[in-house]
Amino acid sequence: MLSREHLSIYTVHGEPIFFQHFDGPIYPTLRLLHKYPYILPMVRVDRGAIRFLLAGAHMMCPGFTSKGGYLPPAEEGLAAGVPVAIHAEGKEHAVGVGITKVGTEEMKQVNKGVGVETVTFVGDEFWAIQSL
Repeated sequence: MLSREHLSIYTVHGEPIFFQHFDGPIYPTLRLLHKYPYILPMVRVDRGAIRFLLAGAHMMCPGFTSKGGYLPPAEEGLAAGVPVAIHAEGKEHAVGVGITKVGTEEMKQVNKGVGVETVTFVGDEFWAIQSL
């Protein structure tokens, strides 16, 4: 999750559309991601992980590899350090934005530990900001 310090928020007409922590990656806001869902690669956690995600937890590999989860096929695999849209089983829109801690093929093979570090999620303080 993001700390309030050293957060740059990029807006258009007062609406936050991108954000950056320190000099890290620039992420789209969830609201922008809901309008343009294909600007980030998608991963999906199973139903069991939703309550943890909405509490701000990082997403563990088994949430992506179990029935209901989704990781891209090997030929479209993602490396570590890639920003992703975190979807949840049964939900239409992304419920979080995160960054892969390991590659998606490693997530499938090792199947334990943190797969995606959660950066922002529906219901957090950043989600509550609709305009600046």
